Amino acid sequence: MDRLQGAFAHSEVKFPMRHHHDYANPGKERESTLLLMPAWIEGQYLGVKMVTVSPYNGEHALPSIQGLYILNNAVTGQTELILDAKELTVRRTAATSALASKFLSREDSGSLLMVGTGALAPHLIEAHATARPIEKVYVWGRSIDNAEKICQSEHLSHLSCEPVDSMEEVIGNVDIISCATLSPTPLINGKWLQSGQHLDLVGAYRPDMREADDEVIRRCDLFVDTYQGALKETGDLVIPISAGLIGRADIKAELRELCSDELPGRTSEQQITCFKSVGHALEDLVAAILVKENIDG
Repeated sequence: MDRLQGAFAHSEVKFPMRHHHDYANPGKERESTLLLMPAWIEGQYLGVKMVTVSPYNGEHALPSIQGLYILNNAVTGQTELILDAKELTVRRTAATSALASKFLSREDSGSLLMVGTGALAPHLIEAHATARPIEKVYVWGRSIDNAEKICQSEHLSHLSCEPVDSMEEVIGNVDIISCATLSPTPLINGKWLQSGQHLDLVGAYRPDMREADDEVIRRCDLFVDTYQGALKETGDLVIPISAGLIGRADIKAELRELCSDELPGRTSEQQITCFKSVGHALEDLVAAILVKENIDG
C-alpha cells in the first residue's frame, strides 16, 4: 500500500488508456471482455497485462478473470517475469481500495460489509482491515454458502466474520461497504446509506454495468482511481453523467490528487464517501516490480 501511495504521488509511470475489447459468447446474452493494460518507467521496466473477463465461467467452475502479466526490461525488452494476472489483479486492487480508504473512510471505522463472494472478496476484507481497525465483517452474496466460505478463509481468522442473507438488514450499521461483483444492475440502494459511511465500488468494469443506483451517486461525495478510466469505462458514473444527474465537476478527486495532497479526501465525520475503482496499469506495474524485488532479494 505504501509503494502504491508513493507511485500515485510521485509517479514516473507512463500509461496509455486501457484497451477494452468485447467479444460475443454464442448463445449467451452477455459478451466477454479482453483487457490490455500497458505501462512503463523509462529506462527501467515495461509491463503489460492481458486479462479476459468471462461472465459465464461459473458454469465451468472457473474464475471469471483469467490472464497473464509480463514484466520486461525497458532498455533491452527482455522478459524478466511472467505472473498470473488474476492473482496480481486481486492483490493490487485490494491494496488500492485500502489506500483510498486511508483518505476517505473514518479513522475509527470498525465494521465492514463485503458485497460479493468472488476471488477479490477475501483480499478486499484483509486489505481494508490493514487500513482501519476493522473487527466485525459481514459478507453477502447471491449464495449464502459462498459467503460462508469467504468467512472461513484462513486469512480472515483474526476477524469476526458473519455471512448474511439480507444486505439491507446490515448495510446501515457498518462503517465501510466494499462491493466487488459482476452485477449488470445496481445492488446498493442509496436510501440504505447512513451518515459517515464509506462505499468502495470495485465492480462495474463496463459502461453498461452498475453496482450502485442513482441515489447512491446523488448522496455520496465521489472519488475515483483515475479520471481517465472512471469517466469512460464504468456504468456507475457513465450512466448518471449521460442522464444529467451529475457532471465531471462532481468528482471530487482522483487517487493521484489524494496521495499528493493536492485535494482533500474526507473532510467531515458526516460525509458519505464513495471510491470508484476501475483499475490502473500503474498499480499492476508497481505490484509486479515489488514481486521481482522480493524474488531477487
